[in-house]
Amino acid sequence: MEQRLGLEASIAIAEVVCRCDVDIVAAYPITPQTHVVEHLSELVADGELDAAFVPVESEHSAMSVCCGTAAVGARTFTSTAAQGLALMHEILFIASALRLPIVMAVANRSLSGPISIWNDHSDVMTERDVGWVQIFAENAQEAADLTIWSFRLAEDRRVSLPVMVNFDGFILTHTIEPMLMPDKEMVQAFLPPWEPLLKLDVDEPISMGPVGIPDIYTETKQVQQHLLTQAYGPIVETLNEFAQHFKRTYKPIETYRSDDAEVLLCTMGALSETAMEVVDRRRKQGQKVGLVRIRLWRPFPFEDLYRAVGNVPVLGVMDRAISFGGPVGPVASEIKAAFYHREQRPKIVEFIAGLGGRDVPLSDFGRMFDSLYTTGETGKIPAPTIIGLRE
Repeated sequence: MEQRLGLEASIAIAEVVCRCDVDIVAAYPITPQTHVVEHLSELVADGELDAAFVPVESEHSAMSVCCGTAAVGARTFTSTAAQGLALMHEILFIASALRLPIVMAVANRSLSGPISIWNDHSDVMTERDVGWVQIFAENAQEAADLTIWSFRLAEDRRVSLPVMVNFDGFILTHTIEPMLMPDKEMVQAFLPPWEPLLKLDVDEPISMGPVGIPDIYTETKQVQQHLLTQAYGPIVETLNEFAQHFKRTYKPIETYRSDDAEVLLCTMGALSETAMEVVDRRRKQGQKVGLVRIRLWRPFPFEDLYRAVGNVPVLGVMDRAISFGGPVGPVASEIKAAFYHREQRPKIVEFIAGLGGRDVPLSDFGRMFDSLYTTGETGKIPAPTIIGLRE
């Protein structure tokens, strides 16, 4: 059964984590994710969740606790944002290398400096190579659903990898939205009992995380790359199982009104819904515009992207972060690399928008689509553009 409620995404995530019957919550507060762990502390204190709630002294310690608890077979959850995610950085590599099925919700927020507590994707883009499965939500319903799904995927013995659920800070964390909240029985019917692939056990001792001498290090990294890329199959399979069970469908790459599009814009996260509104308005004006929305960031769904873009001649990419000193937009550079060896590839136009929580109104998306049409008419690809930049 599901109940229609009005919840902010942070509370929705905490509620489904409770329904997933986690064993451990490692908690450290940082804006804008604090409501997630605050509400979980209330659920534990009120006896609704039988779990150990571990308040730690830093995010580095939070992820260290998660590694220890997941290694002994406890269903483990934590949440963080921005500088907290950055402080976890060295331990994130350990979690994936040891194949520990931790689930973490990241309330995406700008990295300092200057100090900013508002939303962009600079935190998660900094962690794109840590070996975690990484997925993006666009609203509170998706944030809750993908958290449930993450436990199913992470604990699949073919995968046994940590999963990061990204949801936009403040845009989602502190905004109340209508959503369907499944009851515990419905969630538990989707999540089978966890049987760890690897487990620290005094009765059957194993070694985890030993020194990797030069003779074996390269091979272990190759195996790690193989495991993450091969997780794509189970990702699609378990998303399909989620759709059958909950009647809500998620795909690695999703599109909106793209079938006959003349130009496409690629987005990630909550601002995709604003972009959809602009697509609808432009369609009414006779312009054939559409969206490509990246949901699965790691492992990157190359073939899904190719199918979504098809033969469209111009593709815009809206980044929410800057790759300093590099090719400007991390998502755009990824997509350019994906199309490099293909004979049929679009002209790719780069946009940077919404840094540090700056509003991206409908008119800014309109300017992006205008630029895409200009590129199609002239054949000239403009330099990467920071949208909404004050002069």
